Amino acid sequence: MTSLSYEVFSPNSAVGINHLNQVLAALQDFEPSFISVTCNSKTARLVQETVRVADYVENCCHVPAMAHLPAWYLSRTDVDRIMAQLRERHVGRVLVLRGDERPGLAKKNDFPHASDLIDYIRQNYPDFQITGACYPEKHPESLDMVAELQHLKLKVEAGCDQIITQLFLDNRCYYRFRELCAIAGIDVPIIAGIMPIINERQANRILRTSAVAVPEKFKDILAKYHDHPEALKQAGISYAIDQIVDLATNDVSGIHLYTMNQADTARQVEQNIGALLQVSC
Repeated sequence: MTSLSYEVFSPNSAVGINHLNQVLAALQDFEPSFISVTCNSKTARLVQETVRVADYVENCCHVPAMAHLPAWYLSRTDVDRIMAQLRERHVGRVLVLRGDERPGLAKKNDFPHASDLIDYIRQNYPDFQITGACYPEKHPESLDMVAELQHLKLKVEAGCDQIITQLFLDNRCYYRFRELCAIAGIDVPIIAGIMPIINERQANRILRTSAVAVPEKFKDILAKYHDHPEALKQAGISYAIDQIVDLATNDVSGIHLYTMNQADTARQVEQNIGALLQVSC
């Protein structure tokens, strides 16, 4: 079967916390394989809110939680403290990322690459499941796809149990990447990260800040519905559903839905694809 999981992000305000609790209540009903909690690395507290939300997911929602850890912004002391907190809360999954540049937020020097932190956790906390990030269309800083796969293999050899892709809009990019990983000897599950594009601001931000290939079909959606927000939302959700149907049909290991803390979006997706994910590969 193809697994289904979700990503949420930790909020900055009491209003955001209340909204997130409502989102998690909805996601809980879908019985996901896990819910990942991304860091809000705009703040100095960084991972603490992530730990708090992961605790809530694991112990109040009774869904396996996965806490994001950004290598750039953590020292060994930080990691030891966080891992102890996660263990106390019975949270046994982490997603290890390098982290993005954050103006005004100082990097620490213990883990310059995600693979360094993966290795540290694998050596010192072997009971945790470790997930890494991957980029089917290569990370913007990678020289080429060969370099991208070399870096990814380092992560896997350091101790990744599985990897989750950045969002993509063209499934051919995922299939090509999966083939390249097989050739490179990267044999862990590759979970497909899917983000429904539900408004023009979100679409423009993605097109501006990422190297994601945009198929003509998706460009046509933006062109036709950019003045009709509700129509664009429905078209974006339908596009994501079509992606997931195709991926599940082609035996993807799992689907990870980037929810952007939108319960309605997740609900529409789940209602349309829940049954097909129950079919064995």
